[in-house]
Amino acid sequence: MQSFNMTPREIVEELDKYIVGQQAAKKAVAIALRNRYRRKMLPDDLRDEVYPKNIIMIGSTGVGKTEIARRLARLVKAPFIKVEATKFTEVGYVGRDVDSMVRDLVETSIRMVKSEKYEEVEDKAKRLAEERIVDCILPLPRRKGRSPKSPFDFLLMGGVNEPIDQEENFDERFHDAEQKRQIIRQKLARMELEQEIIEIEVEESNVSFMEVFSGSGVEEMGINLQDMFGNLIPKKRKKRRVTVEEARKIFTHEEAQRLMDMDEVYREAIKRAEQDGIIFLDEIDKIAAKDSGYGPDVSRGGVQRDILPIVEGSTVVTKYGPVNTDHMLFIAAGAFHVSKPSDLIPELQGRFPIRVELESLTRDDLRRIFTEPHNSLVKQYVALLETEKVHIHFTDEAIDYIADVAFEVNTKTENIGARRLYTVMEKVLEDLLFDAPEYANQTIEINKTYVAERLKKIVEDEDLSRYIL
Repeated sequence: MQSFNMTPREIVEELDKYIVGQQAAKKAVAIALRNRYRRKMLPDDLRDEVYPKNIIMIGSTGVGKTEIARRLARLVKAPFIKVEATKFTEVGYVGRDVDSMVRDLVETSIRMVKSEKYEEVEDKAKRLAEERIVDCILPLPRRKGRSPKSPFDFLLMGGVNEPIDQEENFDERFHDAEQKRQIIRQKLARMELEQEIIEIEVEESNVSFMEVFSGSGVEEMGINLQDMFGNLIPKKRKKRRVTVEEARKIFTHEEAQRLMDMDEVYREAIKRAEQDGIIFLDEIDKIAAKDSGYGPDVSRGGVQRDILPIVEGSTVVTKYGPVNTDHMLFIAAGAFHVSKPSDLIPELQGRFPIRVELESLTRDDLRRIFTEPHNSLVKQYVALLETEKVHIHFTDEAIDYIADVAFEVNTKTENIGARRLYTVMEKVLEDLLFDAPEYANQTIEINKTYVAERLKKIVEDEDLSRYIL
């Protein structure tokens, strides 16, 4: 991938566009990413011996742990999944198996590869789709002739089994039909028939009992019943009346599926998951507390022991084939308020050699988060209201006041980091978002007075702010 050759400094600069502060964490993930590129440059015999240096991010909620990992994966177009460590249970308990995180990563990788392959064949698929639409509107005439004398003749004649007189004007009719079809092609190219209704045949996509059964746990063993038995049952087709526009989408998708080599897609997806995959293991601190020996916490150590071989490097069987986890990058994260990284079992600690602590957000950080990133809250709300032709403008004083309120509420109640800005902003703009259609083509200034009026009662009443903000 082209993005892998970015320098660590360039990676950090790219992350700075979306995440404010947290330079230590950005530096750690940038180095880990660059090491992947360096590893690819090594000789084959040494390349397999270099393993990724997994990372533990320590910080309270809302400071950017997940966002750093997600943006990093998007930056290099790497397969990425976020899983909650608390969702897994020890083998023998009811719950999710830790191997499922690898299977989920492979599924994500397959979707990415299919999307790329789809773009490669899309133009050809669109041309084939248009031909199918032309066939639906005006099929070509078929030559009729003698009765079939053999099964092979019967198939060639399209299943016609009774004698029909030979047509003398077939060539003329074929030529006329082809001319009309050419006119239809030109109209399709000019998008003149998009809202016309036509009848098409599509494959039924009903969920079979095999899919239900395989989804209930058999696939955890790497068995795909649908692939094993699905081809024995012919796919049903049904007729639908749709617009030409919808038919174009349906036929393009079907033709693209036929043009793609799915075996190649699976091979590429597995390779990408193994070499470039990133698994973000959130809430690792929730399974780090020492076992009490009884009650619901008894399996925490067991979950750690189950996760260990995945992180160390093992082979997980999936329905697409075996997947090796040796070179996947694992980024774990947790607040570690009650427990600490040293409460993890020693073997798991050793597999996360890089520890970075994320800083709590200051008043200035909240203000910058509110306005600076490419996807900042101010830009989001301005764009949302623009769709209703309502133009809003935030003054600097209003932005400062919102950041102050968010910081104060975080200080007095639970500190949920940047997420507090969402709750404050929703309260400030609640009336405007509700009445937006009535303010069409108007420009509204959001100043400090406007914000203060809507937050006054909540800010003054600390008990109320606990519930609402």
